[in-house]
Amino acid sequence: MTFKTTLAAAAAFALIGFAGQAMAQDAEAGEKSFAKCRACHQIGETAKNSVGPNLNGLIGRHSGAVEGYNYSEANKASGLTWDEATFKEYIKNPRAKIPGTKMVFAGITNETEIDNLVAYLKQFDKDGKKK
Repeated sequence: MTFKTTLAAAAAFALIGFAGQAMAQDAEAGEKSFAKCRACHQIGETAKNSVGPNLNGLIGRHSGAVEGYNYSEANKASGLTWDEATFKEYIKNPRAKIPGTKMVFAGITNETEIDNLVAYLKQFDKDGKKK
């Protein structure tokens, strides 16, 4: 194998790796998935609490911490901090992760859809501004 061939192969693998990472989390596709959440949750600069709390700044936030939202005791007492892994487990089956939560949602089980939803949610800081 020549140096040029080796270099071309390395570049191709790097490009495939970057494409794989980009495909792993697609915020635009996540925005479409958020339609399943929109009936109860808002996100963005004008987001307000609704049936569920607004989801601004979700990743990194403590469960039960949105001011003005009336959480279930189970949610307030869960002690969870919403990191990616915790949210991914929760969104698959909210009542299994926090028994007693008042969130009534069948869950999302498709891993790619969950990854995309996380990418979408991560864009918003606590004030609803895109990072």
